[in-house]
Amino acid sequence: MALPVPNLDDRRFQDLVDDAKRMVMRRAPEWTDHNVSDPGVTLIETFAFMVDQLLFRVNRVPDRLYLKFLEMIGLRLLPPVPARAPLTFWLSAPTANPVVIGSGTRAGTPRAENEESIQFATVAEAVIVPCSVAHVLTHPAGGETTGHTDSLKRGTGFGAFGDPPEIGDALLVGLSEAVPGCAVQLDVGCRVEGIGVDPENPPLVWESWDGTEWTACELSRDETGGLNRPGAIVLHVPPGHEAAILGGERAGWLRARLVEPVPGSARYSASPIIEGLGACTVGATTSGVHAEVVEAELLGESEGVAGQQFTARSRPVLEPLEGAMVQVSTDDGWQDWDRVEHFADSGPEDRHFVLDAVNGIVEFGPAVRTPGGELQQHGAVPEQYAMVRLRQYLTGGGTRGNVGKGAISTLHTSIPFVTRVENRRAAQGGVEGETLEQARLRGPIMLRTRNRAVTAEDYEVLTRDAAPEIARVRCVPVGEQETTNTVKVLVVPAAAQRDGRITFEQLLPQESSLRAISSRLDTARVIGTRIRIEPPLYRGVTVVATVAARHGIDVDRVHDEALTALYGFFNPLSGGPDGRGWPFGRAVHEGEVYGVLQRIRGVEMVEQVRLFGANPLTGERGGATSRLELEATSLVFSYEHQVRVEQN
Repeated sequence: MALPVPNLDDRRFQDLVDDAKRMVMRRAPEWTDHNVSDPGVTLIETFAFMVDQLLFRVNRVPDRLYLKFLEMIGLRLLPPVPARAPLTFWLSAPTANPVVIGSGTRAGTPRAENEESIQFATVAEAVIVPCSVAHVLTHPAGGETTGHTDSLKRGTGFGAFGDPPEIGDALLVGLSEAVPGCAVQLDVGCRVEGIGVDPENPPLVWESWDGTEWTACELSRDETGGLNRPGAIVLHVPPGHEAAILGGERAGWLRARLVEPVPGSARYSASPIIEGLGACTVGATTSGVHAEVVEAELLGESEGVAGQQFTARSRPVLEPLEGAMVQVSTDDGWQDWDRVEHFADSGPEDRHFVLDAVNGIVEFGPAVRTPGGELQQHGAVPEQYAMVRLRQYLTGGGTRGNVGKGAISTLHTSIPFVTRVENRRAAQGGVEGETLEQARLRGPIMLRTRNRAVTAEDYEVLTRDAAPEIARVRCVPVGEQETTNTVKVLVVPAAAQRDGRITFEQLLPQESSLRAISSRLDTARVIGTRIRIEPPLYRGVTVVATVAARHGIDVDRVHDEALTALYGFFNPLSGGPDGRGWPFGRAVHEGEVYGVLQRIRGVEMVEQVRLFGANPLTGERGGATSRLELEATSLVFSYEHQVRVEQN
């Protein structure tokens, strides 16, 4: 039973009107017309309405007090999360010396007339290591490795694979140096052309050796069509590339391996003859973050007392790229201090600090008076006259950083020999900071959860705390699982959108997010509970519709707006009836599509609508239906809607 809440003033609108009329009767007895048509009564009712609103506010706890209560239980606003994207820096021409791309190098989107550039900074140093071809080997499937370096130097050709080529045959290219994280261009000379494979999709994969296993390389350009003709191949080597000894030769190894062709495609009928092979490094890739890197910011001088607070110049204050955030000067240099969530477990010698990231406040340990009258210090206090600084931190973040593929193309930091930059994948993970209204809702849940995961809502709250870059979380209760001791947590990361469209790859959570969630829930789960963290099952939906536009309306505009509306409505992040993402497990109805299309400007009538289920991975579609059912763990994903617009 809830505790009864007293009203400071229980009068309502009619009570106030009646009180005013009685006062009028005492003060002005000559006024006898108290009907609602009288102007004086109208004024009485107007003021009564205003007073009623004031009493309503009086009977509620003021927002300021409510927020102070939240502060007392340790609730702080969650800061924004910056988006991240891989940034590839390209050389103007190959160089003989390494080119270093330092941490904090800035790049961004082009500046528009009414829009500032969205800037990213690199989070780690990248080195463009020059290389050349040192050794060439062939390794038939199940056969012996054969060296062809001398043949290459003499200019005599050799077969890249066996005769005839078999699945698993490999051509090994040994580079003079390991090139971790670099883009390598291979210039290949081939004598054989037209050997039966599809040059757009050859049954060939490129891999690199990382010291333990072969790892796939990303192929961004292949002018040879799978070694079908002379040309250049550009490979993006993974960051774990290492030099190793293979076939008695030490080098940084790459290999081209034959694999099973896709259905409907042919295998190699003859081996390509390699007549020339050269290599050079043309670029490097490193991770970028949508934030500004602030280095060595002095906060002030310590007074040597407990509970000191210092405020940063830039806000919000996000975690640094690496290492400690706060340092205190000593006679021997700068001393690192550790960040904690609270001082409850901190002793008087523990070098701890608490950070209010949204307001940029660094706080050191307080002194608390015990019931016995003694002062108990929680956390060490920087010595008097010691300087306090933020060694490094990030500031920025938000959904604005979720830019699409290729949007980052402008260098803001000049680097010798580097001519351009690009993001070969869309940026994702950017989330806005928590608002006061969201904090008000989180406060009671935080009190109830107490850092323990028991109910489904507990798992969802703790997941959002552990990985703020996750846009949506859904916990499937134990009763809905095949195994009673298993809990499934479904996560959807924040992703870039353009006209409501999202690429399917962006909806898959990153490994770092999954690790953070797993670590947090593992400490909060009930003993014996198993946790599965994974993305939801995405069910593709294709809408095929015919609409009639009014006479004189631009048909192309109606077509584009109709597609934008459909992609926006069937969107797992911002679609659905309330615009907060399509609800988990909610069926798709044909009637909703009529409503979405009918709201488009210039549409006279929606003639026909058909729904098709689709597999977003394979592209296979099911039959037409008027209702597409979804499992409780499923979300919709728009897959190639089709709209035909007819002019009336």
